[in-house]
Amino acid sequence: MAAIPDISQATRQYENWLESHLRVLKSDLRLKHRLMAADPFSFLRATFYRWTQLFPALCSKINKAPVLLAVGDLHVANFGTWRDAEGRLIWGINDFDEASPLPYTLDLVRLATSASIAIKIGNLSSSPVGACEAILDGYSKALESGGDPFVLSEKHPFLRDTATSRLRDPKLFWDKFAALPTIGKVPAKVLVMLKRALPEPGMPFRVAHRQAGLGSLGRERFTAIADWRGGKIAREAKPLLPSACAWSANSMEQAIHYPRIVASAVRAPDPFLALDDRWVLRRLSPYCSRIEISQLPRTRDAEKLFRAMGWELANVHLGSRRAMTAVHRDLSQRKSNWLCEATEIMAGATLKDWKEWRRTMS
Repeated sequence: MAAIPDISQATRQYENWLESHLRVLKSDLRLKHRLMAADPFSFLRATFYRWTQLFPALCSKINKAPVLLAVGDLHVANFGTWRDAEGRLIWGINDFDEASPLPYTLDLVRLATSASIAIKIGNLSSSPVGACEAILDGYSKALESGGDPFVLSEKHPFLRDTATSRLRDPKLFWDKFAALPTIGKVPAKVLVMLKRALPEPGMPFRVAHRQAGLGSLGRERFTAIADWRGGKIAREAKPLLPSACAWSANSMEQAIHYPRIVASAVRAPDPFLALDDRWVLRRLSPYCSRIEISQLPRTRDAEKLFRAMGWELANVHLGSRRAMTAVHRDLSQRKSNWLCEATEIMAGATLKDWKEWRRTMS
């Protein structure tokens, strides 16, 4: 097997590949590089491309597990809420940009690794072992039961309190949107998509540039902001491209798996989420957005959250129905501490890369 390049080389190579597929905003990319150096959790979020190189090499046995349609870029800050067609508040995985056929174990290890790193730097209160056990417990029980969406009405008061905390206050949310810079020129195709997504034809709106996320920071985002019947509304379009797995495998793969993984998952769908060619369009509001790590609970109850995250991951994996028999069999044959061991390996590799990246940025 060819030697794995260092993190700086890998980043340059990936960003060259990225530019071959879409327009990259250099100023946003520079911001991404600075944020990658800030802390190891931000680094992990921003570097799924690096994970696609390291996981097969460092966890080769686990990488031979049954393949299904996986999230790929999964971490504890890739969860959020939306309103379903009945207006109910739903919680679940928020982003499927890197969805790809992968070993089911990859999603579990990446989620657990993100939890472990968040715990180590003080963002969450638990233990890495406790997080691994809770994630695996939730995942296993959901597979056994056939899954169940997280509807935050009569059930899941813990998640409901997290989703409606003061840190997601509507005034704070819309104040941030008011400060976003207006984009001068918007591609005609995007403008048509945004107009169609608004609740009434002919509505006045402005299109702003929003710097959000970390994995996709550097890509264009077009955010339509309008006043409608007494309040603010927003819609956002973002380009999609093949998963970074295609880059690391040096593959000509052009498929985008976002539509299929969302459609097949056990969930109450977001009626405002639309996939148009190679664009994803969604509604944004205080309760239709990602829940950032700063908004997550720092108490011992974090293990409840990890258990729910494991369950929700199974909700998504259950969409790959043909793979389920093999996944059940493989999971039942694994040692009880397999996830903890793999998490320790990948957390160590991530920290090593982060320290090297920080040195290059100093």
